Amino acid sequence: MTDLLPPYAALTPDCLLDAVESLGLRTSGSLLALNSYENRVYQVGMDEGPPLVAKFYRPERWSDAQILEEHAFSARLAEREIPVVAPMLIEGRSLHHHAGFRFSLFARRGGRHPELDNKEVRLWIGRFLGRIHAVGETETFASRPTLDIASFGEEPLALVLAGTTIPRELHAVYAGVAQQALDGVRRCYERAGQVASLRLHGDCHASNILWTDAGPHFVDFDDARMGPAVQDLWMLLSGERAEQIAQLADIVDGYEDFREFDRRELHLVEALRTLRLLHYSAWLARRWHDPAFPVAFPWFDTPRYWEQKILELREQIAIMDEPPLPI
Repeated sequence: MTDLLPPYAALTPDCLLDAVESLGLRTSGSLLALNSYENRVYQVGMDEGPPLVAKFYRPERWSDAQILEEHAFSARLAEREIPVVAPMLIEGRSLHHHAGFRFSLFARRGGRHPELDNKEVRLWIGRFLGRIHAVGETETFASRPTLDIASFGEEPLALVLAGTTIPRELHAVYAGVAQQALDGVRRCYERAGQVASLRLHGDCHASNILWTDAGPHFVDFDDARMGPAVQDLWMLLSGERAEQIAQLADIVDGYEDFREFDRRELHLVEALRTLRLLHYSAWLARRWHDPAFPVAFPWFDTPRYWEQKILELREQIAIMDEPPLPI
């Protein structure tokens, strides 16, 4: 299956149900597609018991070894009674193969987005992030990548500039502004110095934290990788600078009940935000052949989108030269 073909063309409902039943399970035949673009994720009704969640991994994105490292990390967190949704083990295996697809099954967990404007919620999330990172620093990933300037900035930018999605009249402007932004990112990393790299959730935004009356549980470790601890904190911040300072102070307050937070990493908050902007555009460009993407993101190859990205990067260039958030 090459990267030029629709990656899920053969994943029909019958194929999906057959995959689950190949594990000795009996489905009821009901399917509900869940919100996911990178992979395909479905709620699958079962003949007996509650529905399960089946995740079909995007072909050629991760190797089996990389997927299994993610599974081992989330399983270790679950063993420590940290509220994560780890894949189910069936006959001792968490990763399964069927008809050219790789998939895993998960228990269905409900919940709502956390109320991040609530101080107690921020403290609670901070405590669990501290526990996740305390486990994350005990070992390193051998196969999964590291979040760095090359993989999240330089390589994504090169891919976008080599493609055809940027309108011709904006190509040179975007290229110049993006290079200035990368220069700002490098200065931020220089100011931070040598900070520790550990196993992270990697994509810890509010949609990947489900909240119940019993507290949070963390889902979707698909982007787990090595990187600085602050990567799992900054995406929980929003609003004006004063609001972000208060939010970050609460998260770190809870975090440090279990692990010390290196304040030098505060220099990386806006650098990581800038890298995410560059990486996001390249992600869309890389997936544009998948029929789901033009439907979901019809504005991607329009002048308006790239004008907005140029403006956002210019704002980041200015912000990265400001002092970091104080806590």
